[in-house]
Amino acid sequence: MELLTILFDIGQGLAGLGAGAAAIGAGIGVGLIGKGALEAMARQPEAMSDLRSNMILAAALVEGVALFAIIICLLVALA
Repeated sequence: MELLTILFDIGQGLAGLGAGAAAIGAGIGVGLIGKGALEAMARQPEAMSDLRSNMILAAALVEGVALFAIIICLLVALA
C-alpha cells in the first residue's frame, strides 16, 4: 500500500471518531444547559419564562456547532 492510501484510511477513521465526539459533546452540553436552567427555575420560579427562552437559545447554539462539526467530519470521511 502507498503511504497516501494508508493516511487516507486513517483520516476517514478519525473523521468518524470526530463526528461521534461532536455528538457526545453536544449531548453533554445540552444536558448541562438543562440542568442549570432547572436549578435556576427551582430557585426562582417567577423567572421561568426568561430562563426557558435563554435555555432554548443556548441549546440551539450548541446543537448548531455540533451539526457543523458532524458535517465537516462526514465531508472528510466521504472525500
